[in-house]
Amino acid sequence: MTGERNPGATQAAARAKPIRLLLLDVDGVLTDGRLFVTDSGEELKVFHSRDGHGIKMLIASGVRVGLVTGRTSRAVERRADDLGITILVQGCRDKRAAVRRLLSEQGVAPHEAAFMGDDVIDLPAMEAVGFSVAVADAHPLVRSRAHWVTDQGGGQGAVRELCELLMRIQGTLDEQLGYAYQGECPWAGG
Repeated sequence: MTGERNPGATQAAARAKPIRLLLLDVDGVLTDGRLFVTDSGEELKVFHSRDGHGIKMLIASGVRVGLVTGRTSRAVERRADDLGITILVQGCRDKRAAVRRLLSEQGVAPHEAAFMGDDVIDLPAMEAVGFSVAVADAHPLVRSRAHWVTDQGGGQGAVRELCELLMRIQGTLDEQLGYAYQGECPWAGG
């Protein structure tokens, strides 16, 4: 990993071009990292609709998306279902092993996979793929070891930013955005 904020367009494009599988942490990536717990113990999560829309466009463009998280939450199951994400690993303590298993199950080589994280528990997973991404407000060590750092923070559009970067580099962004203008959204809602 580079240690720079972002390695430059050429290196990012080279790493992003072959991506066929995007794996995301949840807390701090799809959410802002805060945990809301009710008196009854129910955990609440807040997701950004633009991130969801980006995921739907990315899936429609042919890139598979999965979630790998250390926590277990019914809200995450529901969000994954809402977005059409069928790859879901919850309660994961060894994210590197989980990522390697998913790569094997999905028939994807490490250089064809990306992982987006925010905290040190994500570093082993980030090291197991060809394109590692940190959200802007990630732990400093995670940002320093990522191949790419988003401008947006976790739960604030960082995932959408990455989805659009991948589609732009792979030449599918205009087609996905075009559906929105023509009223033909195969991924309507977010």
